[in-house]
Amino acid sequence: MELESNADRMFALPVDSEHKANEFRVYSASAPHMRSFHLSWVSFFACFVSTFAAPPLLPIIRDNLDLTATDIGNAGIAAVSGAVFARIAMGTACDLFGPRLASSALILLTAPAVSLTAISNSAISFLLVRFFTGFSLATFVSTQFWMSSMFSAKVVGTANGIAGGWGNLGGGATQLIMPLIFSLIHKIGATEFTAWRIAFFIPALFQALSAYAVFFLGQDMPDGNYAQLHKSGEKHKDNISDVLYHAITNYRGWILALTYGYCFGVELTVDNIIAQYFFDRFHVNLHTAGIIAASFGLANLFSRPGGGILSDIVAKRFGMRGRLWALWIVQTIGGLLCVLLGKVESLSGSIVVMLVFSVFCQAACGLTFGVVPFVSRRSLGIISGMTGGGGNVGAVITQVIFFRGTRYSTETGITYMGIMIICCTLPILFIYFPQWGGMCYGPSSKGLTEEDYYMKEWSLTEKENGFHQASMKFAGNSTSERGN
Repeated sequence: MELESNADRMFALPVDSEHKANEFRVYSASAPHMRSFHLSWVSFFACFVSTFAAPPLLPIIRDNLDLTATDIGNAGIAAVSGAVFARIAMGTACDLFGPRLASSALILLTAPAVSLTAISNSAISFLLVRFFTGFSLATFVSTQFWMSSMFSAKVVGTANGIAGGWGNLGGGATQLIMPLIFSLIHKIGATEFTAWRIAFFIPALFQALSAYAVFFLGQDMPDGNYAQLHKSGEKHKDNISDVLYHAITNYRGWILALTYGYCFGVELTVDNIIAQYFFDRFHVNLHTAGIIAASFGLANLFSRPGGGILSDIVAKRFGMRGRLWALWIVQTIGGLLCVLLGKVESLSGSIVVMLVFSVFCQAACGLTFGVVPFVSRRSLGIISGMTGGGGNVGAVITQVIFFRGTRYSTETGITYMGIMIICCTLPILFIYFPQWGGMCYGPSSKGLTEEDYYMKEWSLTEKENGFHQASMKFAGNSTSERGN
């Protein structure tokens, strides 16, 4: 108790034995916990604004560059496909170098691609800048890793949900921001075909500034940055092959990657198609289409955080089994609403269904990352990267099948996408933690504990050297997942 008391005095928030915060105070900016939270979501928000800056201006861009429906579809796929491997690489980088350095480096390296959109002069150059800009979405992994490193099991779902949700908010905000910037530049005197190009320098600048803020103001762990912790011996410098092995051999990570492909992947897909869908199908003007499309992404203000909060609430009563049930129920309802969205033929009805669908789709994202931090302690970064990468893979597959070219109308593609959501959510039934149970079965009758589960990731030699101590602490702090 004395140790815990001393630890509490070191930080503005009460902490556990790993110095992770036991409380989440959204209006605080205290270092290191809440400062890391605000830096992570703002930088991720900037990356989302940049990646989806093009869709709300597509009616202008396609006329300027003579883009076909296939060209637009390919560019949309490129924007989300680049982050597939980038997210896995980001998870590895977080495990080895820490989220601060990993995220700031990627954000800064991808900012020039946003600026280069201004000189696009063909379908292929437009595709390439969207592809390289999309790499920045890998910062989602560092955001979730960072929050899982700063907040305890009691509030990690809330922290991950709000950080991810407010970051994803950029996908909706850019639907308002870019048409507004375009309009202002156009009114000043620039032609339409010049105004859209100049507009891209704004998100590029915002993204670069956020990278510097993360690097100079952020901190990897409650006790310091990776470099100093490795140097002092407080943190074991892990072997990449061991970290990778324990990630790819944990089937739970693969299932979560699949299911995340059909909540976050669907969100990415909708961000790419929804403005043009309302513009073309219901013949609304560009500004109105942008506002409607923005409402889908802006729901992240409360929906994804709501999913994370719901995950923590049900875990207090039902433990990990409650988290899994909540994820399956919410995502399945989202799939049913997606099917309905493709069937509704009126403008008002489509808007209403889209708004309700957005809440369930994004809440499922928050619920997913209420489970992810418990899959592996040693390979948390790569598990986060696999799950995040699964989101992008889902977006790519969905857009290639349903929204590329003219094989399906957009409304038919949306209906089929809803069916895929329902089907790809079913594997959650197979996620099972021997110490906590799964959706259909309780804990193992062998009496396995949290320590048994997390200690399997360490060899006897590593345990003798004390490298497993952080996992031991995490196991002790994870007993709350048993429920009441």
